[in-house]
Amino acid sequence: MLGIIFGVCSVIAMLAIGEGASYEAQERIKRLGSENIIINSIKPPEDNEQTSSGSNWSIEYGLTYKDAARIQDTIPAIDRVVPLRIIRENIRFDRNQESGQIIGTLPSYPEVQNLDLIAGRFLSPTDERNQRNVCVITQDLARKLFPYQDPLETTVRVQDTYYQVIGIVDETGTAEQRPQGGDNDGQAVDNNIYIPLSAARSRFGETLITRSSGSFNSERVELHRLIIRMKNSPAVLAGEAQIRHLLNHFHNKSDFELIVPLQLLREAEATKQMFNIVLGSIAAISLLVGGIGIMNIMLATVTERTREIGIRRALGAKRKDIITQFLIETIVLSIGGGIVGVVLGILVPIAVGYFTEMQTIITPWSVLLAFGISGLTGIVFGLYPASQAAKLDPIEALRQE
Repeated sequence: MLGIIFGVCSVIAMLAIGEGASYEAQERIKRLGSENIIINSIKPPEDNEQTSSGSNWSIEYGLTYKDAARIQDTIPAIDRVVPLRIIRENIRFDRNQESGQIIGTLPSYPEVQNLDLIAGRFLSPTDERNQRNVCVITQDLARKLFPYQDPLETTVRVQDTYYQVIGIVDETGTAEQRPQGGDNDGQAVDNNIYIPLSAARSRFGETLITRSSGSFNSERVELHRLIIRMKNSPAVLAGEAQIRHLLNHFHNKSDFELIVPLQLLREAEATKQMFNIVLGSIAAISLLVGGIGIMNIMLATVTERTREIGIRRALGAKRKDIITQFLIETIVLSIGGGIVGVVLGILVPIAVGYFTEMQTIITPWSVLLAFGISGLTGIVFGLYPASQAAKLDPIEALRQE
């Protein structure tokens, strides 16, 4: 029974952990938008070699406002194009200071990204048109800068400019943001502050200048990201090819990358199926071992109970009665082990989720699958010992001591 118990437990637990990991990955991709195409500015390899030389250099790369206009005007299946300009800066309020990202964008940004408004309002067309010094901050940043007061209608300082807080949003932090200059630490940044794109262009310009050891370095990036929303999901893959062709025509170097969440989602779903097959196969080995153990025990039982079988046959029991007797015993062992295994298989993922904060999802089909396999194991591995017992000659069986 131990083999069946741990086999069933491992099937349910491993599938629950795999399902939870897959669900989290797919949710992160879904939050990027299944109808979105994301284009990031990246520093070309040849420019990286230039900057590593240590001498004076000045480079210009990445997406431009003209790119955004061309994409919007050229491809009819596009619903809207939302540009982003991202600058890494310190954000201050009174004596509190946090490192974060200033994201210049348009009022339509919440429509294409997973952004839930908690309080106040988001940016308006009037804010964008008049280059107003207003901002919307994330909930995490609000907790850090304003631990004891309502941040709405207060001001935060970025460099020498003050921005009035008009709204608070809850952001998942799944979309990887790139700071000015194209550097990226690979971590999701939740300390985001959203300002009108026109204000970001006016206040911060488009050139980042750094000086070190007497050298003069400058990078010019107009836009760090374009989020393109298509009119429907079927148009996404065709739109991705059209956008790539258009950008390649106007860019002489590889200074952009395209991310298609819909394609990533399909790949994640395919990976999930393969992952479940692998996990199920590994766990099925435990059930196989448990079944072999039951079969061996029952074969030994047949040998030990040879005289009992002979007496039953002599009293009129038929072969099918002997087969039924031993088959029921093996099925009871398997189902009993399966029930205990199901209980443990449900408790293990709950414990994993509690102690590790990893999401686990127990699906009904995994429980039914594991329990069904345990019952099938009893039938398959119980038939052979039962048939061996039924084949015993009653007279020879009665002679056994």
